Amino acid sequence: MAKKKSSKAVIVILISLVVLAALWIGVSLGLYAMYFGRRFETNNAFMYHAESFEGLERTRYEFPSDKGQNIVGYMYSSGEEQKAIIVFAHGYGAGGHNSYMPAINYFAQNGYYVFAYDATGNDESGGKGIGGVPQGVIDLDYAISFVEDSGNFPALPIGLFGHSWGGYSVSNVLTYHPEVEAVIECSGPNSSTDLVEGGGTKVIGPVVKILMPVIKVYERAKYGDYATNSALIGFASTDAEIMVVHSSDDNIVPIEYGYDIYYNAFKDDPRFTFIRLEGKGHNQFLNVNHNTDLFESFVAFYDENLF
Repeated sequence: MAKKKSSKAVIVILISLVVLAALWIGVSLGLYAMYFGRRFETNNAFMYHAESFEGLERTRYEFPSDKGQNIVGYMYSSGEEQKAIIVFAHGYGAGGHNSYMPAINYFAQNGYYVFAYDATGNDESGGKGIGGVPQGVIDLDYAISFVEDSGNFPALPIGLFGHSWGGYSVSNVLTYHPEVEAVIECSGPNSSTDLVEGGGTKVIGPVVKILMPVIKVYERAKYGDYATNSALIGFASTDAEIMVVHSSDDNIVPIEYGYDIYYNAFKDDPRFTFIRLEGKGHNQFLNVNHNTDLFESFVAFYDENLF
């Protein structure tokens, strides 16, 4: 009798473990899908129009990404002879590149072509949703190849600019495009799971750490090497000049998930320029009118390293 009770207890424990495991996996993947399985459109109240920027010209292009989804991008310029091409990668959650138009215009007015596109699941580009964090690197990989190989653009040096999700993307993509000559990375994390963990901690607290093993396996299965890549790997794969910009009070991508990692690894490497900001949050420093000195340093960085 005691043996039967013991067997039943074991079965109950095993069933409970299976249920808990299923719940763990289900909650992890459900939350991931909730954040990355949907589309993002720029709010009309915050929509910029190219015509509002004097002298700004643009041409529309389309190209396919990894699953054949259509990506829409624009080549911006001031209409004068341009020095180089900056490929611009936007952040997550507010739609595509449109909300970055003042920064795009600033670079164009200072003599650069700027190729800015909407990543999968954003604004004019296809896709039922973003899908996952590594999709940003994949779309950027395809965007750079389009600029280099389509025959639509002059053979000029290529630089990258990325913020947040885009900052993660411009750093990681260097593994696949070591020919890029200069990169400005703003407020980005080292890896895809760092972005999920950093953002998730703000929403659900430290419990997000319990979900991360499932998310890591899921991303690896879905995106392969793109998921296990990191900025550290990308930086080590290239001779490009790198500028890293991050504010100490960033509560979307905490500075310890990006800047601090890179600083500890590369602070003695002359290729790297580190700008640690104070009181600028996650994106306030991208206000061109209020941060002219910073944008002048961006242009000076590109001027020095893209010729």
